[in-house]
Amino acid sequence: MDSVTPRFLTAALYQFVDLPDFAALRDPLQSLCDTHGVRGMLLLAPEGINGTIAGEPQGVHAVLAWLRSDARFAALQHKEALAERMPFYRMRVRLKREIVTLGVPGLNPARNAGTYVKPEDWNALIDDPSVVVVDTRNNYEVGIGTFERAINPHTQTFAEFPAWVAQQSQPGGVLAGKPRVAMFCTGGIRCEKSTAFLKSQGFDEVYHLEGGILKYLETVPEDASRWHGDCFVFDERVSVGHGLVPGHHQLCRSCRMPLGEAELQSPHYVPGVSCPYCHGTRTPEQERALAERERQMQLARQRGHEHIGAQQPGRPARTATKDAGDDGRDGAT
Repeated sequence: MDSVTPRFLTAALYQFVDLPDFAALRDPLQSLCDTHGVRGMLLLAPEGINGTIAGEPQGVHAVLAWLRSDARFAALQHKEALAERMPFYRMRVRLKREIVTLGVPGLNPARNAGTYVKPEDWNALIDDPSVVVVDTRNNYEVGIGTFERAINPHTQTFAEFPAWVAQQSQPGGVLAGKPRVAMFCTGGIRCEKSTAFLKSQGFDEVYHLEGGILKYLETVPEDASRWHGDCFVFDERVSVGHGLVPGHHQLCRSCRMPLGEAELQSPHYVPGVSCPYCHGTRTPEQERALAERERQMQLARQRGHEHIGAQQPGRPARTATKDAGDDGRDGAT
């Protein structure tokens, strides 16, 4: 079989920066992305920018260049990956109170984050038994892959993290006595904000993985890696492994949960309609609507066309970046 040359470039980005005029950036940024055929989600808030975009390489680079022409974004970092298919259906630039919602007033990660640790130095840090390693992502993300020794807070949303810290700071908790703490997330934004929160709680030695899991998987050879499993990503790739190659998961089109081989073999898995996580949670009418949407998508694929899936019945759509602004579920890096 002939190999297919990847056509689309995906760029994940975020930056904490004071942005009092964030609302004024929405319309020109939306227009620029539309002009260049770039899709995805970008969030703007007083604390900065967050999101993931994709398109033809020249279009993505044009958007990045426009952002960096603003002196406040001159140091903006991004992570790239290639894809054979466009991983997003549309482009949205949204205004939010926070670019990743923690719900703690007064935090300023741009000025008070913890210590960055480069991917090549991460192994030595988390191998130290005196360091508490914390995965700041949500439970469904941790479930498909994480680092050795990492603690799973079992949060369903990022906004639950402060309560977990408070609980685990009590006598007998893993954070009691304010130990050295190393935290990580997909691309860096959640662990960076988490370090600012821990410092506000009196923790002195707080570290976070620079560039997040994605940079680690891109940088550290697999034979030297402390990572196990896949890393969930907030686009149509669903998950990636070492070298950022596509992982082994599909997405449930009903509840947006990542599905591995075991879930895909479940009798409760019906493509586009249900999976073991959401089976039995829809009304018959909702299941019929989901089945019809799946049928239309299959017909569109057979014709070589795109089909824009309608919002899932009975719940908000969770596509490209709801988490970045709401719960860490969609697009938070």
